[in-house]
Amino acid sequence: SDQHTVKPWFNGKIDFSPPVSDLVKDGFPLVGGRVDYIGDRAVAALVYRRHGHVINLFIWPAASAAQTTTVHDGYNMTQWSDGGLVFWAISDVAAGDLAEFESFFRAAARA
Repeated sequence: SDQHTVKPWFNGKIDFSPPVSDLVKDGFPLVGGRVDYIGDRAVAALVYRRHGHVINLFIWPAASAAQTTTVHDGYNMTQWSDGGLVFWAISDVAAGDLAEFESFFRAAARA
């Protein structure tokens, strides 16, 4: 759950360096990370918590994409891009909590 452990763990497992921030002070503690596959692409998956709910944040390099927010089968999803990376946050937390998570994560990634 330590960002200084999670970020280096990705070295050699994926071909890019994802931003990793512990947002515990904002109410979104970092739980860990893993490598997942979307299509044939290895992506970074960061795992956060909010009031007992899991937030999965998938990250991979790609051209800029339009920001989108949607709901599918009870899961809130938001997508954005920044710095040549695409981010997808997916969770069953309330839409407002997921929007708040996105805001905190984006601010921390720029710091």
